[in-house]
Amino acid sequence: MGPRDPKEPGRVSTPLELLFDLVFAIWWAWLNYTWFASAYAVDDVLFRLLTFVIMGGALTLAAGVPGFFADGQSGVLVAGYAIMRVGMAALWLRAARHDPQRRSIALTYAVGILLVQLLWIARLLVVDPTWVVVTFLVGVVLELSVPFVAERRAHTPFHPEHVAERYGLLTIIVLGEVVLATVLATQTALAGGGGGEGRSPGLVLLVVGAFLVVLSLWWLYFRREHVDLVEHRHGVWVFGYSHYLVYASVAAVGAALAAAVEVATHDAHVSAQAVGWLLAGAIVVYLLTLGGLHLLGGDPVARCLAPGLVVAVLVLAVAAVGPAMSVEVLLMGVALVVGVALHHVLDQRAARGT
Repeated sequence: MGPRDPKEPGRVSTPLELLFDLVFAIWWAWLNYTWFASAYAVDDVLFRLLTFVIMGGALTLAAGVPGFFADGQSGVLVAGYAIMRVGMAALWLRAARHDPQRRSIALTYAVGILLVQLLWIARLLVVDPTWVVVTFLVGVVLELSVPFVAERRAHTPFHPEHVAERYGLLTIIVLGEVVLATVLATQTALAGGGGGEGRSPGLVLLVVGAFLVVLSLWWLYFRREHVDLVEHRHGVWVFGYSHYLVYASVAAVGAALAAAVEVATHDAHVSAQAVGWLLAGAIVVYLLTLGGLHLLGGDPVARCLAPGLVVAVLVLAVAAVGPAMSVEVLLMGVALVVGVALHHVLDQRAARGT
């Protein structure tokens, strides 16, 4: 299980990695696995089996989610996470055996993962609500610190193009939630609604607006390559961790659009104002995160931040005015299209050197 060549031509995601994406929706464990696989994946029997162990842990964790939300603690959830992390530690131990040059890095990862996992298990004994929160935050900080400690002097031989592609693929997968919300709106409109607007022009406007949101979010993410950010020695950390905000904001957009459909069909348990602010806030976080990433990549401020700020002001203004739900979604979709157009014009001018 030797290291992969960072310059390997034609490197693409394997079917196993894509299967992993479909089953494994937990950002932190996905991030750990993705970077490891880019550096050491050999796709042999043992690697596949350990990957399946991690995926099985993810499914176990998902089974414990209801109990976690009900009680704030879940032995099933922690057991699932433990399975995932032990599987990940086993992969790092295997890398340590076959890559003497980076053995200390791999061993630091393995030991760090297992020690933090002991904290998560011990945390099940905590009953005081305050300490439940405190120990959770401590665990998060320790989890995030493991890669910094392990790679403080040198990096594992990850493939920049492969990593950038993997992040892009997960972005598309998370965008699927937004697509699902759009499909739900379309089905509701065609079926005559849930006792509310039915095939009225208002709900059709919501469908159009949601579709514009989906296309714009996709366009803005893929308007430039991100390989240069992964190749940046220090920027690579910002690239890796800041994508949590990208994925979380896209997921929030999907949730907001689904709630908007319920509001439009008078089947919601939340107010239209709350849904509008959720959608606007998620869009703003998405835009500013992407703008910050592109600024880190050396793009001029006018190109990477100005269009996003314009759109952010527009969507927040729409949320503040609070028109009908269908009109609100449509206006935010149009605002995002304006952002796409501004980016396109600025990119074209930059390409022409004007």
